[in-house]
Amino acid sequence: MSYTVHSSAIIDEGAQIGEGSRVWHFVHVCGGARIGREVSLGQNVFVGNTVVIGDRCKIQNNVSLYDNVTLEEGVFCGPSMVFTNVYNPRALIERKSEYRDTLVKRGASLGANCTIVCGVTVGEFAFVGAGAVVTRDVPDFALVVGVPGRQVGWMSEFGEQLDLPLEGEAEALCPHSGVRYALCGDRLRREEAGAPESSANA
Repeated sequence: MSYTVHSSAIIDEGAQIGEGSRVWHFVHVCGGARIGREVSLGQNVFVGNTVVIGDRCKIQNNVSLYDNVTLEEGVFCGPSMVFTNVYNPRALIERKSEYRDTLVKRGASLGANCTIVCGVTVGEFAFVGAGAVVTRDVPDFALVVGVPGRQVGWMSEFGEQLDLPLEGEAEALCPHSGVRYALCGDRLRREEAGAPESSANA
């Protein structure tokens, strides 16, 4: 076995788990799940049958990834944050044919106790604050907080808030890495190529 599994975890037959991944206490991974390399699944995590988790994702304690959720590489899911897959659930009405896809793109962070309502896309390196409720798509690098979630700023790949307006034409440097970002209208892009600096405490 090329990954680590705690004795209390349940890995259903057919599940794909990449090299170097760690599966901690009381995790349940369903048989159709596809999990990449160097992924950490914290205590009491559930991973559904049609879930895809990219390389180097960190799923903290008490997170359930239900069917139709896809995480790209390097996504952080904070403790007890919530995904859904049915928009208008009823206990007495079967709606398994109505699951909505949720996509969280590369490098995004989802804060503790936030909720991602199904059918949305969270952009690359976006940052959703603790306790926020996301009901619509989040742009790349956007900082979203509140209920319902609203954009209040921009974040660098390193996870530092940038000194930029929400819209317009402007530039800013990440205060930690020095990488330059350019705002064009209501979209932000990184000006320099290369991977963000890593942190020993990440």
